[in-house]
Amino acid sequence: MASVQDNLLDWLKDAHAMERQAEDMLTAQAKRLEHYPDLKQRIEQHIEETRWQQGQVDAAIKRLGGSPSVLKDIGGKAMAFGQAMAGMTMPDEVIKGSMSGYVFENLEIATYTVLITAARAAGDEETAMACEAILKQEEAMAQWILEHLGPTTQQFLGRSQNPDLEAKR
Repeated sequence: MASVQDNLLDWLKDAHAMERQAEDMLTAQAKRLEHYPDLKQRIEQHIEETRWQQGQVDAAIKRLGGSPSVLKDIGGKAMAFGQAMAGMTMPDEVIKGSMSGYVFENLEIATYTVLITAARAAGDEETAMACEAILKQEEAMAQWILEHLGPTTQQFLGRSQNPDLEAKR
């Protein structure tokens, strides 16, 4: 039977791997974006937030006497690589990437909501507060993507109708 603290530690390790995956996915996406400067700038900002988030999660894991899971981190990196490779082959990469980004942000929102509850149940207010700060960043990113899906789609559609313009990225 797992204690609240055991579950919290395991979920923090999951979150660490998730943030590593996010960093890799976002970095690959930002490198390929050429014709969507607003999206590229926001992704680059979120990469920096993601790195900070990794540090917060790593500190919480260490406070609980653990260390990040190498296996989970490798799994997250492998998934990010697969997603990046798949995205490169799609003619509407920017749209698929935006939709995937929105879904991923909502996964992160759910994860940090669970972590806040678990941290409070474990009496770990420091972790709860760190996760609340991360949650705000994830909510802001999800909202930004949602608000820009329409304009990004319009820009993509306009570019894709012009044979002289690349729309994909």
